[in-house]
This record gives sequence, C-alpha cells and structure tokens, in this order.
Amino acid sequence: MPATGIAGALPASGGSAAFLPIVDLDSGGVIAVEATAEVAPTGMSRDISPAVAAAYAAAREEALLPLVLTVPSGAAIEGSSAMAPLHEAMRATKRRPRDVILVISGDFAPGDRQALLVGIAGLRTIGYLVAVGGIGASHMPLDLIADASPYAAVLSPDFVDRIPGDVRRNALGEAVARMAKGMGVHVLATQVRDEAQLAVLRGWGIRLAQGPLLAPLDWRPSHGRVHVPLPVPVSEPRSATFELGPRVQEFLMPAVTLGMGATAENVVDALGTEPSITSVILVDEYQRPTGSVQRSRFLLSIAGAYGHALHAKKPAHRLADPPRVVPKTTPAIAAMQLAGKDATRVYDDLVVVDEVGRCMGVVHVSDLIRHVADLPPITR
Repeated sequence: MPATGIAGALPASGGSAAFLPIVDLDSGGVIAVEATAEVAPTGMSRDISPAVAAAYAAAREEALLPLVLTVPSGAAIEGSSAMAPLHEAMRATKRRPRDVILVISGDFAPGDRQALLVGIAGLRTIGYLVAVGGIGASHMPLDLIADASPYAAVLSPDFVDRIPGDVRRNALGEAVARMAKGMGVHVLATQVRDEAQLAVLRGWGIRLAQGPLLAPLDWRPSHGRVHVPLPVPVSEPRSATFELGPRVQEFLMPAVTLGMGATAENVVDALGTEPSITSVILVDEYQRPTGSVQRSRFLLSIAGAYGHALHAKKPAHRLADPPRVVPKTTPAIAAMQLAGKDATRVYDDLVVVDEVGRCMGVVHVSDLIRHVADLPPITR
C-alpha cells in the first residue's frame, strides 16, 4: 500500500492519468481502482511503461484500495526482464503485489501460448492477482481462462458497448459469465455507459463493473463512493444448484492488506478510503494472514475516550482478531457454518487463502447469506 509521504519522492508524471473505480454491483462499494496513464508510445508490443506510469500516478493520488493495471501479453510472455520496471514501481511505491490486479491484454501468437502461461504463473507466484483482458472482442482464446485460472476475466469495452442491442453477443456474454462462474472466476465488465447494459450484465450474474455510468470521467480515489442504479426487480426463477453450492472463491473480493508492522493510524487511513471496506487484513512477509481488523469494532476502540491517543501510534495487531481463514475450495455453506461458530464475530469477513496459506482476498458473510437464501429447497 502507498503510505503518506511517498508521493513527494516519486518520479514526475510522464503524461495524464485517469482513474476508474471497480464497483461491486451488489453493495455499491468501490473494491479497487483501475489506473491508466498516457505515455509516449515505444512501438514495442511488450511496453509496460503505461502501467508503470499508472502505478506512480496512483501513489501520488494516495490510492489505498487494490490497484488494477493493464499489462500487454508480450511483457508477460517475455517474463522478468520485461516486467522488471513494474516490479521496481511496486517497490518504490511500497505497494505489495497482492494488492495489485494485473490485466493481461492484447493478442499473441499461438506459438507463444505456453510462454504466456508460464509468465502468468510467475506473476502469480510473486503475489499478483492476474486477470485476462479483452474477452469477447479480441483474439484472446476462451480456453486460456481454463488453463490460466485467472482471478478475473475482463470483458472488452467493444463487446460491452454492443449490448443489449445485439442478441448474438448477449448469448455469448451470458455463456462467458456462466463459464467463468463454473471455474470460480470473476467477470469484470468495462465501460458500462447506460442502465440497459447494466441490467443485462446483472442478469448474467456479473458482479464487477466500471464505466461512465458508475463514476464521472474526472473521478479520483479520494472521491470515494459512487452511484450504482438500483436493479429492476425480476421474477424469473433461478436455476437449480448443487446442495453445497459454489466455493467461496466465487464470492472473493480483494482484501485491503497491511503488513504486521502497521500502526492503528495506518488502519484508520485505509478504512477512510472507502466506506464499504469492512476489514483490513494484517499479513506477514509471505502474505499469510496474521490478524483481522474489523471496521466497526476497531473504530469504536479508536474513537472512544482517549482512544486515538492510546492506540494511533501503536501496532494495529493489538486491536486485531485472529483471522477466520478458509481455503479457496471451501463450499459456501461450510463457510457459513464456520462464520456462525463465534456469535461475537458472525459477520466478520472470512479470509480466503490459497494452497500455501497466502491471502487471496476476503468474503463478506452477507454475500454468503444472500446466496444461501436464494437456493431452491432440497427435495429428497
């Protein structure tokens, strides 16, 4: 995460930067910030200078939410040599890879497919969340989603622009959303411009979106919450699902994380970025969760009599609870059972971890409750 005071030590901007909030359509909260920057083109297919400039621009804006950056597929294919400037930008801005979603976008030759998969695996090993971009209107093959196991599949702006008026593309979009759901992959819709598009996307079960309908072009991370039009009620029955339902990975949201040495004041800054942030997860140097700071309890402690004086400069882990950890393959109903074991923490976020215990994100218990409430009754 960028820290206050870093901005003055960063390189000067090489061009204009823009910021787009990634919105959770269910809660209306901003869960990440997409940053883009205009820089002089180099003509190289692996040029990541726009992503590097965008990372520095986000640090100057002191954007504390998870960051979304677009990286050309050529850079991922070439590997560490091409990606080194971005890694350096992460170090200079004190932002951990786990707080960054890299959208791999752009066409690539069929012969480079294996190299691309190796590059994606390498980025994931470092700790980045990886998304596949350009879905629906580029030469990015759909079966790459199955092989790459990305955090998200990003629909092309050109594709989104042609719904809901194009029946064939509507069918294709619904198929992509269904396929992604079956693989535990989020779908992010880009450049949503009107409520008709939003209604179609919601009908497909897509939860993440960005675009001018949700935030003005001059939006900045400091602006906070955005406006999300309410969905039109529908009476169509939901399709049947398995008894245990989907895995918790389907409900995964990016976590706001801080290192073990973070102070309570750092947590206050993070929570103040966006009202929908319900927790801050403390992680060790290997991105393993060590503590969970729940918003309401923490703010009560810090706002009480002498609370700020007592806690602000002290380590945040003094006010943290043990993280409630669930593996990414845990069924939703089993996760709800875990949430209900401690009556004092029923609505605390669950921390989802990968195979080696690294924090992948959080799951809001309210999302699990809504899902279970929508399940059809079980008949024997």
